[in-house]
Amino acid sequence: MENWTTEIKPRSSLFSIDFRELWRYKDLCLLLVKRNIITQYKQTVLGPLWFLIQPLLTTVMYMVVFGGIAKISTDGMPQPLFYLAGICFWQYFADCLTKTSNTFVDNAGIFGKVYFPRLVVPVANVISNLVRFSIQFVLFLGFYFYYVLFTDAPIHVNWYAVLFPLLVVMLALTALGLGILFSSMTTKYRDLQILLSFLVSLWQFATPVIYPLSTITNAKLRIVMQLNPIAGIVEFFKYGMLGTGCHEWWMLAYSFCFMIVVLFVGIIVFNKVQRSFMDTV
Repeated sequence: MENWTTEIKPRSSLFSIDFRELWRYKDLCLLLVKRNIITQYKQTVLGPLWFLIQPLLTTVMYMVVFGGIAKISTDGMPQPLFYLAGICFWQYFADCLTKTSNTFVDNAGIFGKVYFPRLVVPVANVISNLVRFSIQFVLFLGFYFYYVLFTDAPIHVNWYAVLFPLLVVMLALTALGLGILFSSMTTKYRDLQILLSFLVSLWQFATPVIYPLSTITNAKLRIVMQLNPIAGIVEFFKYGMLGTGCHEWWMLAYSFCFMIVVLFVGIIVFNKVQRSFMDTV
């Protein structure tokens, strides 16, 4: 009787995930993470420095356009600090969402040749973007300590700052859930790729990145903005680190529930599509 090292069998349900199998492919995941980081700025002169240059240039643009010309309030916070706080979180979410949404289309050649848990690819995208987020967060901390130590800026850190790891996880899993949901649908409807890039651009303006929620005085509009699942995450981070922002607990609870639902639905659709996507991709 032969001893088999690997057994391939059909899944019992759409929501079944073999986490042990995902763990066994951790080396592949790390390899994909390394590939994503290296190839992003391959053959560029500045290389990884773009991780810092991009948020800095974006911050300067926001300071000129929204802070200087539009005169949008930053709740008394220094503009570079306020904008960087929002840019770090939003950019991480947007990158994870857009890159994960192309999982099946971009990797059809690999998926059609060899077996491995397909969920490894979107997970690797989320982790590789976490490296970029970490570098940009260090940049934010540099500005943060400068303003705390050498200026009289009204910055008041509080215990909400301990929620930082939870907020990052919520951001990552929300992007993962939405990303794999869109990736599953784009195998058949390629128009969704164009639609998603347009929606992400609009979504940023519905998120308190360049403005605080306190500037929205219309009660109905404020509720609509608070129903943005990313708004609560960004606002709680700003409140914990800067001492300014909307920190209503129902917003964070809503964001958490949204994350659970979209991740659940995304995995169900992803598991269904991965069985036959090669026929349509």
